[in-house]
Amino acid sequence: MMSEETPGGLHIDSDWKEEAAREKERLVEEEKVAPDKGGAPGEASFAELLNMLAMQAMIGLGGYQGPGGERIPPNPVSAKHFIDLLDVLEKKTKGNLDEDEQKAMDAVMYELRMQYVSAVSGGGAPPAPPTPGV
Repeated sequence: MMSEETPGGLHIDSDWKEEAAREKERLVEEEKVAPDKGGAPGEASFAELLNMLAMQAMIGLGGYQGPGGERIPPNPVSAKHFIDLLDVLEKKTKGNLDEDEQKAMDAVMYELRMQYVSAVSGGGAPPAPPTPGV
C-alpha cells in the first residue's frame, strides 16, 4: 500500500484512492443502466398521448369536476377539437399500431364520438370518464 502526504499534512493511502475511483466508475455505470428519474414522468408512450387527448375531450364534454369539486361546464367546441385531434392521430398512425394500441384507439374514439353526439343532442347527464389505461 502506498501513501502520500498532501501539502496540508493530510495522509492519503493509494488503496483508498483506488477504491473511491472504482466506486465512482460503478455509480457511473449504474446511472447508464437505470438513470435516476428525479421525479420526472415515465417513458413517453402512445397510451399516454391517447389518454392525454381523451382526457381533454372528456373535460370539454363536462365529464370532470374541477380541483375544488365544482362542475366544469361543458364546452362542445373544445371537445370536438380534441376528438378531431384524435381522429388525425388515428389516421396518421393507421397500420403502425400494435394490437393493444389499436384496440385502445378504437375504444376511445367510439366512446368519445358517442358521448359527443349525446352531449350535443341534449342527451342528459355528463358522460363517465374513460377507463384508466385505455
